[in-house]
Amino acid sequence: MAKKIVLTGGGTAGHVTPNIALIPRLRELGYEIYYIGSYEGIEKKLIADFDIPYYGIATGKFRRYFDPKNFSDPFRVMKGFMEARKYLKQIGPDIVFSKGGFVSVPVVRAAASLEVPCIIHESDMTPGLANKLCIPVAEKICCNFPETIPMLPAGKAVLTGSPIREELAKGNKIAAYDLCKFTSNKPVIMVIGGSLGAEAINKAVREALPKLLEDFQVVHICGKDKVDNLMLSIQGYKQFEYVKTELKDIFAMADVVISRAGANSICELLALKKPNLLIPLSAHSSRGDQILNAKSFESQGFSLVIDEDYLTENLLLEKVHELYFTRQTYAETMARSNQLNSVRTITDLLENTVCRTQ
Repeated sequence: MAKKIVLTGGGTAGHVTPNIALIPRLRELGYEIYYIGSYEGIEKKLIADFDIPYYGIATGKFRRYFDPKNFSDPFRVMKGFMEARKYLKQIGPDIVFSKGGFVSVPVVRAAASLEVPCIIHESDMTPGLANKLCIPVAEKICCNFPETIPMLPAGKAVLTGSPIREELAKGNKIAAYDLCKFTSNKPVIMVIGGSLGAEAINKAVREALPKLLEDFQVVHICGKDKVDNLMLSIQGYKQFEYVKTELKDIFAMADVVISRAGANSICELLALKKPNLLIPLSAHSSRGDQILNAKSFESQGFSLVIDEDYLTENLLLEKVHELYFTRQTYAETMARSNQLNSVRTITDLLENTVCRTQ
């Protein structure tokens, strides 16, 4: 009889793409795969391409601040719990894997109530609220950072890194040179600010562009509606709002990368062994998780880091040149990491748990 797994997680692409990265290996291992997400969240759209049965449930957000929805959302969470429990009974999974986000809480809790084992994944260094609510009933908690392990219950934490889509490592740099109309005899900087772009990074890169282009070519993934039309014809500078299928090719072409410090993004850089300069989202506009992520990667020798509050054209130029001339050291350090085989590590955990509980 086929093994069955339910994947869950949603709200942002970062709570879905690691699940997607596991799908090919899970299929190799003979699993029937199901997905439980929110009614119309981004996860429903992203999973639609993979021929996986999808079940939508109600979900509510857990907030640490006052909001009128704090009074209604607990009822939505309870509804989601009952819906998840109903679907889990129908599916009869051997295991649940959760990538987090608020939709995962009713699913993991419902699975626990049915004695279905759950493994969860925490991307950031400090567990988010949704995962904190799931940790007590999880068999194992996968994490990206060594610093996370002491924050989790003894014996439950496993340093796995984040699952990365296999195709990202199969890029064609020649295709990217053609796409960007670049030459192969000048190094390439890839700038990526996340799915929505990053205003501060975009501004600093464009201010530094005349000097950067003396030594480099720059491919700039700048976010939706963030393309500067006045800079479209600059030789050696190529802008994109967003890149999907060509992303693997651009990664293959890039000599160094300037990036935000979202957990999934930096795990991709680690898996691809790309020397990188991280500019984490400032504490003024986040809970500070990107700052902690960046500090960890810096301390492990994987990254150079600039604090966004101190980002200037001159500092950016200085750090980019430093990174480029020491890029081999960074690549070699990343190659020694024990977080590179995330898909295999996590699927082995799933297999061991299923075998132990059957």
